[in-house]
Amino acid sequence: MSKSHEYTARIVWTGDRGEGTKNYTGYDRTWRIRTPGKLPIDCSNDPLLGGDPAKPNPEDLLLASLAGCHMLWYLHLASEARIVVWAYEDAPLAVGEVGPRGEGRFTQAVLRPKITVARGSDVKRADALHHDAHKYCFIARSVNFPITYEARYLEI
Repeated sequence: MSKSHEYTARIVWTGDRGEGTKNYTGYDRTWRIRTPGKLPIDCSNDPLLGGDPAKPNPEDLLLASLAGCHMLWYLHLASEARIVVWAYEDAPLAVGEVGPRGEGRFTQAVLRPKITVARGSDVKRADALHHDAHKYCFIARSVNFPITYEARYLEI
């Protein structure tokens, strides 16, 4: 039997310069995420669309959520498989496209973790855990584009 979970957030536009959206160039593409009991996150639009390049945009957040969810499930499964992970870092890549009317979408994502495991670990099994993690990751199971993995391993 499935269990239902609910998540909430409050999204507040912070880019009014005093005239609202009176003209297209007269407002900022900034906004704040507020999640109950957590620190706020100040965000912006993609810099290609007039956003602040110093702030995360929705595309950054989706890619980071995907990679973070995968990492957490990977660590869980590695622990169960008795594969000791000492370090995990990822430099994921998402590829998007923009259609003729300006509509965008992701076409693929590549997770590229660098994982440090204990010397003597079954690296082949460690690598197979990525596919298992994908079966559990809430975010990966919710997107409609392919996700591939290019993991590298270091044994210490």
